[in-house]
Amino acid sequence: MPIESIDKDIRNTIIELGGTDAYKCYQCGMCTALCPWFQIENVNFLVNRIPHNVKLGNIMTSEVKQEIDKEVEELFRCVGCDNCLAYCPRGVNIGDVVRAIRRILVDYDSLPKTLKDIIAKVYSSGNPLGDAPEKRNNWAKKFDLPLYSPDKEYAYFACCMPAYDNQVRKIAEATIRILLTARISFGITSDDVWCCCETMRNYGAEKLFQDTAQININAIKQAGINKMIVSSPHCYTAYKNDYSELGCKVEVIHTTQLFAQLIKDKKIVPIKPLNKKVVYHDPCTLGRQNNIYEEPREVLKSIPGLELVEIENFNRKDSVCCGAGSGGLWLDWQKGERLSDTRIQQIIETGAEILAVSCPYCMQMFEDSVKTMDINLEVKDISELLAESAGT
Repeated sequence: MPIESIDKDIRNTIIELGGTDAYKCYQCGMCTALCPWFQIENVNFLVNRIPHNVKLGNIMTSEVKQEIDKEVEELFRCVGCDNCLAYCPRGVNIGDVVRAIRRILVDYDSLPKTLKDIIAKVYSSGNPLGDAPEKRNNWAKKFDLPLYSPDKEYAYFACCMPAYDNQVRKIAEATIRILLTARISFGITSDDVWCCCETMRNYGAEKLFQDTAQININAIKQAGINKMIVSSPHCYTAYKNDYSELGCKVEVIHTTQLFAQLIKDKKIVPIKPLNKKVVYHDPCTLGRQNNIYEEPREVLKSIPGLELVEIENFNRKDSVCCGAGSGGLWLDWQKGERLSDTRIQQIIETGAEILAVSCPYCMQMFEDSVKTMDINLEVKDISELLAESAGT
C-alpha cells in the first residue's frame, strides 16, 4: 500500500466517533466467515478488512470516483445483525466501527440516495415513508382507541411501518384485538411521537437520531408514559437501550413478551386449533441484541394443533439475518443478493407451511422474497396467529 493512501486524520476521526474496537481486531477472519453475506455466492464482503483498514487509515482515500463509489457501496452492505460480535474471540464490535465510518460518510453526503431520502423524510414528517404526521394513527380509527393518558397502564406504539404501510398494518391490528380481548388498560401514542430512528442511527445518521430521540423523549415525558408496548424489535432496542442512555426512563415491552405473560395469566386463551407446521425466525434485534428467544416460542406453543419446528443449525443466536437492518430494508439489492432469499431457502427445508415472525421489517423482507421466488409459504406475525386462535 502506498504511504500516501494512509490518512491519519480519517483514522483518528473514526476512532473518536466510536470505532475504538478496530484496535482489538487481530484479523482471524471469524467475522467474515460468520457474516450472512458469506452465504451469498457472488458476494465477497470481507468484514475483517474493515477494522484493518481503519487502523491503517485506509478508508475512502482513493482519488478515483469509481473506487470510492464501490467502497461506499460495501460500507453500507453491513446490515447490523451482530453475528460477528456474538462469536468474535476478541469481542470486537465491528458494528460500532462501521457506524463510526458511516457517520463520516453521512456528514459528507456520501451515502446511497434511498437512505439520504429517508433522512429528509423523517425530518419533514417524522417517519421514513414521508406520510403526514397527523395520519400516523389513521390505522387505529376503526378501533376507536383513546390516546394514552396517565390513567392507563400502557401506551402502545405501533412502529412507523405498521402505522403507515398497508403491507404490515395487520401486525398492529392483530395486536390491538389481543389487547382489547385481554382487557389491558392502554392508549395509543399521539402523533407527537416520531420514528425511533434506531435504523437510521445504524446507517450513520447520528444527528437525526439525536434530534428525534429528544423529540420522542420530551413527548413521552409530557404524556406521562411509564410503560410502552411496541411491535418492532427496532423500537424496542431504541427505547430500552439507546434512549435510556439519554434519560428516558420508560419501561419497554415487546408484544411477544406481553403475549406470553397474558397467556400464563389466562387473560388470553388460544382455543382454535391451527393444525399447521410453523417455523419461527429469530430477528437479530430481538434475539442476538436483546436475548428474547423463548417468549415468542412460548406463544406459538400455546396454540392448539400448531407444530413448531426449528431451522436446523440456524436458530436463536445462530439465526440468519433477513437483510432489513441498518437501512437494508430500503436498499435495492441485485438479483441473487437478497439475504431474505437465502433465509427462505433454509426455511423451506424445514417443511413448514407458515413462517412466524415478530418484526415488521422481517415480514416485509420475507413476504417480498416469497412472492418473487414463487414459494408456497405463508408469512404471519405471531400477533396474527395468536389473535386468530384466541378468536379476537
